[in-house]
Amino acid sequence: MSTQFPTSIKAMLFDLDGTLVDTAADFTAVLNDMTRAAGVAPTSYDAIHQTVSNGARALVKLAFDLDPEHPQFQSHLDTLLGLYQQRIENTQATLYPGMDALLAHMEARDIKWGVVTNKPQLYSRPLLSKLQLLERCASLICPDDVTHTKPHPEPLLLACTQMGLSPDTVIYVGDHPRDIEAGNAAGMYTIAVTYGYLPATPAVSTWGADLIVDHVHEIQQCLA
Repeated sequence: MSTQFPTSIKAMLFDLDGTLVDTAADFTAVLNDMTRAAGVAPTSYDAIHQTVSNGARALVKLAFDLDPEHPQFQSHLDTLLGLYQQRIENTQATLYPGMDALLAHMEARDIKWGVVTNKPQLYSRPLLSKLQLLERCASLICPDDVTHTKPHPEPLLLACTQMGLSPDTVIYVGDHPRDIEAGNAAGMYTIAVTYGYLPATPAVSTWGADLIVDHVHEIQQCLA
């Protein structure tokens, strides 16, 4: 790959689910438990994989075909969130292939890294702690920390403030159009990853990312 990032890059921020960490196995197990208990047909892994980035509400709608206005929707949502929180203690989530090497590569070169996610602190912090990542990341920004969540740039700009960096020296990496929209609005270099939880539409080529990669090692090559 001939692409190289601007030489002024001082940090890289990641979306959490589907970009830094693969959490689909946990959500699949939780939804399978719920649908089994409810006597509902199980939801396919592929469908869950494609929906995780849209959050817990989208997963409830996927598994039970219920709109948020349905009287049972909130009960299912509360159950899902409760079961997921319990599952973090024995999470099956893992860093994506090549990610640990990328993080170590950046740390060795004094390039900071952090996480900006729409996943609340209640779940993000213990998950990163369980994966021994919490103490390594320079910033963790969740919906609890801001007024506006992605695709608004506020979370990304707050992360820059925490790290003491200008947005034009920071890269944002994500697997959803809102990630790239937020990164672009914040004035960052943006990377869309195709290995994550990409939605069916729109095509990743239309998101407006500065770079599209299929594997983590492609990001590291650009930092060489």
